[in-house]
Amino acid sequence: MPQSFHTIPIHLVWSTKHRLPHIEPEIEIELYKYMASIFREYDSPALIINGSADHVHILSMLSRTVTLAKLIEEVKKSSSKWIKTKGDQYKNFYWQTGYAALGVGQYHIDNAKRYISNQKEHHRRWTFKKEYIDLLNKYSIKYDKRYIWD
Repeated sequence: MPQSFHTIPIHLVWSTKHRLPHIEPEIEIELYKYMASIFREYDSPALIINGSADHVHILSMLSRTVTLAKLIEEVKKSSSKWIKTKGDQYKNFYWQTGYAALGVGQYHIDNAKRYISNQKEHHRRWTFKKEYIDLLNKYSIKYDKRYIWD
């Protein structure tokens, strides 16, 4: 076959360090736009980015030439540096080291977009901890309870 084709939608989730509520409404949209620009730069366009004060969800189409680890490293590093330029209240902003990367089938993109777009409503009823553990369980990801949250 003379051409290579791929479509790899991926749902990414990560939190602020110690899950501190640093993503304030005043900066949220601008942060998400900045993050989207980094995803584009790495040929992995973000279809939607949303979250709450202590974490983000991203649905991205993974590049065939950039590793997932490199993509996440660059988005976290660049967005952390960027947000620190937005005022003294962000000088201690950091992302948590870990993340969840969840494969989304091509036929489930609309469901994932709906889920991500409803984050504010979702977190009126459930904590991020419950959501995160539920996602790991839904995707049958094995984890050690001693290290998953603390």
